[in-house]
Amino acid sequence: MGTFAIAVLPGDGIGPEVTDQALGVLTAVGKRFGHTFNTTKALVGVAAIEAEGSAISDETMEQCQRSDAILFGAVGGSARYEGPDSKVQPEQALFRLRKGLQLYANLRPIRPFDALLNASTIKADVLRGTDLLVVRELTGGIYYGKPSEIRETAHGYEAVDTLIYTEAEIERIVRTAFELARDRRKKVTSVDKANVLSSSRLWRRVAERVASDYPDIAFDQLLVDACSMHLIRRPASFDVIVTENMFGDILTDEASMLAGSMGMLPSASLGTRQTAHGLFGLYEPIHGTAPDITGQDKANPIASILSLALLLRYSLSLKDEANAIEGAVLRIIEAGYRTEDIREEGKKIVGTHEMGQLIREAIANPS
Repeated sequence: MGTFAIAVLPGDGIGPEVTDQALGVLTAVGKRFGHTFNTTKALVGVAAIEAEGSAISDETMEQCQRSDAILFGAVGGSARYEGPDSKVQPEQALFRLRKGLQLYANLRPIRPFDALLNASTIKADVLRGTDLLVVRELTGGIYYGKPSEIRETAHGYEAVDTLIYTEAEIERIVRTAFELARDRRKKVTSVDKANVLSSSRLWRRVAERVASDYPDIAFDQLLVDACSMHLIRRPASFDVIVTENMFGDILTDEASMLAGSMGMLPSASLGTRQTAHGLFGLYEPIHGTAPDITGQDKANPIASILSLALLLRYSLSLKDEANAIEGAVLRIIEAGYRTEDIREEGKKIVGTHEMGQLIREAIANPS
């Protein structure tokens, strides 16, 4: 039995809907295993901009610092704040959380359920056996480089974005990938664009040096365009993929289709800070705010619920509890329940709330 503090940032769009279902699952876990989870909600994204004037307030950042982990929903979805000239944007909340809390490693596991192989547009025979982990560098690269601006010149407008990586940033994330591979199938694929980008040539040089420290781990390197092709052509051949910020962002959205939907994929953003219980981190589904289905009870809460399982595993060291959540999700999927995004012929389509309720019941009644 334990007592834990979790900061909850539901955000915008379907963020609050799926986060509420994850919190319901957390309550079910607490009852079954005898834990106390103290959760504190705060505004983030559009909701925070409109109520507090910024995408995330100093007070919310402090609350996150005091917690054992953060459960995050989604931000964005408002045209009012998403234009290039907008000085305040909802996504600034995520950038501040990642940079301010030094959450440099984003883990995105992709393991399609056998019962959902037909939900993907990829052939089942190609998907079968896929179990990969993308390790994405999260606090460097083009998303943080300066200058980043649109500016007027004598010849018209021009735009510039800056892609910069230090040797230390690259080594840190690549070494993380190798350490994770040791508990998996012992293979790391480093992804870059070394035939074009200087940053990628440095990335490749550092990755090769780090690989020499892990002779027990198989190592190969792919250009990002080749990797994007092989993710569709032979996804089961990958174990751990490590790559820079923007490439990781794009590749994992592509890889979500292996699982049938973005609504199935969780993520964990980790750093080096240790709490009394484990490694501090932020946990969120990889999907966005989905304004087209907000408030319609159509959103798939599974990615948020599986993100909660990662939170229990990495930040609270509650492995049995994490396994209980993942096992419950599997049982409900195998029983034939589906949300709209993973619709299949002959399966029962349920809404956001009912899917969460089914998973909660499966946790409460594991036999």
